[in-house]
Amino acid sequence: MSHNKIDYDLTCIRGIVFDVDGVLSPSTIPLHPSGEPMRMVNIKDGYALQLAVKHGLQIAILSGANTEAIRVRFESLGVQDIYLGAAMKLPVFQQWMSKYGFAPQQVAFVGDDIPDLQVMQVAGLPVAPADAAPECRQAAAYVSPCNGGYGVGRDLLELVMKAQGLWLDDRHAFGW
Repeated sequence: MSHNKIDYDLTCIRGIVFDVDGVLSPSTIPLHPSGEPMRMVNIKDGYALQLAVKHGLQIAILSGANTEAIRVRFESLGVQDIYLGAAMKLPVFQQWMSKYGFAPQQVAFVGDDIPDLQVMQVAGLPVAPADAAPECRQAAAYVSPCNGGYGVGRDLLELVMKAQGLWLDDRHAFGW
């Protein structure tokens, strides 16, 4: 899927943190009649996320949204670090880095809007979807050719895993 290049040593990436709305789901979302936002998710993102977890990359979800459906979706893919309702993302991000002893250069963060900017400025590899806010695209070391919800996660994870020799390398690759 990805023939893109990132000007970064992807072999040093140990953890990747994703925002949800506008990154792993499109920024336009339908509302349920109850008023709860509904989200679409990308199946190819899901495949890459569960594969990355199986290969030992630390994957985290960091969202201002607080919806049980988000937790259920990403837990089902094996993601253990799911931070929802994060009004201020930077302290949570720093706490997560500290939990694993990560230096900034070992971490990628994917964000698309103003609440993500502080974290993008700290992460070694800040990434933005193609349709991110201009400030986020400007702060990003890599802007994915994919719009939010349409393969941004897959794009980045595939590039990182290929660089680390983990893409399609063993029995994990062909199952869920």
